[in-house]
Amino acid sequence: MNKKKLSQEEVTVLLTILKARFENNMYRHHNLEWKKVLARLEKNDDKLFSLHEMERTGGEPDVIEVDKKTGEYIFYDCASESPAGRRSLCYDDDALHSRKENKPKNSALQMADDLGISILTEEQYRSLQKLGKFDTKTSSWVKTPSEIRELGGAIFCDCRYNQVFTYHNGAESYYAARGFRGLIRV
Repeated sequence: MNKKKLSQEEVTVLLTILKARFENNMYRHHNLEWKKVLARLEKNDDKLFSLHEMERTGGEPDVIEVDKKTGEYIFYDCASESPAGRRSLCYDDDALHSRKENKPKNSALQMADDLGISILTEEQYRSLQKLGKFDTKTSSWVKTPSEIRELGGAIFCDCRYNQVFTYHNGAESYYAARGFRGLIRV
């Protein structure tokens, strides 16, 4: 990503989308006011850029919580399935470079970094699932503990049979139905 600043038109469109999503999904963020979220967004051009990229890649970001210590609003990817613009990725760059053939276009961790977001942990993923049904047909890489990654593995989650499942795979694997979900603090 070369450009880290949005045009005024892009900002207006993004804020309109985020406001509509916020108002249509109040169950995700009880007791929060859009005008306070908006005030913080308008002071953070770099965060607006990342939210724009989350939206552009199919994440449908929405406010999930507010950090009581910092006052930051935390946006998660809330698309019903793993974001379409972030699928067919291996876990990280080490996995990407270890592939001899049929390399994917990128890795989940590198793409998250490019977008300026953090990949969800398993705990955050499970927290998101309390707000609805996500990844009932897809799966999402989640932050993998170093002891698993050091042995060549990575973990991902999905929701089947009304249950969240955590699985493992080789970090270099990638599938059309597996992407990643992220978050950003504003």
